[in-house]
Amino acid sequence: MCDFTGADEIPTVLTRRIIPCLDVDAGRVVKGASFVNLRDAGDPAELAARYDLEGADELVFLDITASSDSRDTMVDVVRSVSEQVFIPLTVGGGIRSIDDARRMLNAGADKVSVNTAAINTPELVAQGAAQFGSQCIVTAIDARRLVPGEPRPPPPDASLALDETSGWQVFTHGGRNPTGLDAVKWAQRTVALGSGEILLTSMDEDGQQDGYDLPLTRAISRAVPVPVIASGGAGALAHLYDAFAGGEADAVLAASIFHFGTYSIAEAKQYLAARGVPMRI
Repeated sequence: MCDFTGADEIPTVLTRRIIPCLDVDAGRVVKGASFVNLRDAGDPAELAARYDLEGADELVFLDITASSDSRDTMVDVVRSVSEQVFIPLTVGGGIRSIDDARRMLNAGADKVSVNTAAINTPELVAQGAAQFGSQCIVTAIDARRLVPGEPRPPPPDASLALDETSGWQVFTHGGRNPTGLDAVKWAQRTVALGSGEILLTSMDEDGQQDGYDLPLTRAISRAVPVPVIASGGAGALAHLYDAFAGGEADAVLAASIFHFGTYSIAEAKQYLAARGVPMRI
């Protein structure tokens, strides 16, 4: 993507996006830290309507339990939200087949996000891109910094394995299962299969509110020719700026700072625009 030229300079090429993330469990929005310690954050339709009015560029809904029952609940959530909100909706969690993707798109989603299923069945990304278009297929990658002694199982494809220069391993099932996949190599493979966007979450920073993992975000952004959404770690408006400037992200995903009223979307956009980040105001 774009080259990082300094902490106070953002290339003014494409409008950057702010995307609230709504983790949905049994029809309610929840938020935790590093994928655990969840607490209730509100009704998804009410939050979505608020973010639409505040000027959010898109919304992401993630079904964090992804049982068949919760997928039915998520369909209902997407349908009710899409009737009230007129910004793009991305839905993820439990998308395991083309039929699952079609159900969400028919319910009103504009994009579907695949994570574990893409690793188990990479052809799903290619099939989805062929049937719905690459713009509808988002690959979600949950990555964590390598830790000495951490399990590194052999990945399904040896060419995507971690090596001595790797910095981050891909995890699945809500961050519980290591895959042995190198995050950068996996991002490149999913784009080659047809993914039109990468939703990149740092497990280390998720919910910590200490800032995004800039080296991870920058590494993925430079490795793929499609937009990268930075996720995990936003706690201050400066962190959003850093994700664009230092992480070279195309969009930022945030939850806690918006759900609990720390900042509004409008405040975030005004802050970023004043610092030269191209925003849709």
